[in-house]
Amino acid sequence: MTQLAEQPIIGTTDLDPELAAHRGELTGYCYRMLGSVHDAEDAVQETLVRAWRSQSGFEGRSSVRSWLYRIATNVCIDAISSRRRRATPMEIGGPSAPVAHSLRDVRPHEEWLEPLPWRGTAPAVTDPAELAGERESVRLAFVAALQHLPPRQRAVLILREVLRFSAEETAELLGSTVAAANSALQRARATLAQHHADPQPLDPLDEEHRELLEAYVDAFERYDIDAFVALLHADATQNMPPFAMWLRGAEDVGAWMLGPGAGCRGSRILPTGGANGCPAFAQYRPADDGEGHVAWALHVLEVTGGRIQAVTSFLDTRLFARFDLPDRLPAGG
Repeated sequence: MTQLAEQPIIGTTDLDPELAAHRGELTGYCYRMLGSVHDAEDAVQETLVRAWRSQSGFEGRSSVRSWLYRIATNVCIDAISSRRRRATPMEIGGPSAPVAHSLRDVRPHEEWLEPLPWRGTAPAVTDPAELAGERESVRLAFVAALQHLPPRQRAVLILREVLRFSAEETAELLGSTVAAANSALQRARATLAQHHADPQPLDPLDEEHRELLEAYVDAFERYDIDAFVALLHADATQNMPPFAMWLRGAEDVGAWMLGPGAGCRGSRILPTGGANGCPAFAQYRPADDGEGHVAWALHVLEVTGGRIQAVTSFLDTRLFARFDLPDRLPAGG
């Protein structure tokens, strides 16, 4: 996708603040469409540039928000046609054994779903039900399932069932009839059901949840694997893009951490603002030169039923800058 970081976005007209005000929600939309925060930010940049350049022709027949979503949808559909579907390791094959040989299949970062920083894209809602729905709609497994849909079906489903646009509004955004939009929605629902079984709902972000996360950080930093495993569901999963391997079961996760993953001993763990509606932590491993710790992985945790159900460890240190994280921690810092 074309990089537009050097191009101006905000001009001098009265409409400009309205354009900028939609950046966060547009990023969430484009992320769901594309499965990559990098691609989503590029798409939003291009959307705002196109809007800025053409706002003199905006006739006000729809809201500014709808107009921006129409542009963003077209940008994303164009992008999808020129790129591969992003996936998770669980879509590639069955669970792996907790042995070093399982690391043999490593794939480019561009093939994997990326995490979305929750800060800056989370909706300004206080209703617990609305917030829970928003969190589920950016859950990694749900976004991965969306990537199986054809572009226009993907757009229809997100617009209707996540963003709550009406059938009429959705049809107008896509330049189609209401009947065609409704038909696309039905096909999208059927395909999505094949790729996204109903998961356990995420736990609310309450005090009990915070205590669990504090215990996670404490067990990891002390490298007390018995305590760590006790925080997991028995059937918990762990995956580590860009490796295609993934583990199923708390016992195998523990075996991995005491075996091939033992290089993580001595790590430091820092909280972030969250990712994909879930808590997320930055892991820093001891530096080879003995001076402090260096960026290693971003952990996204799914918590259900009072325990950790899934750990996705993104071994892509380029993500640290997107989460406003340093790439190194000084000794004693």
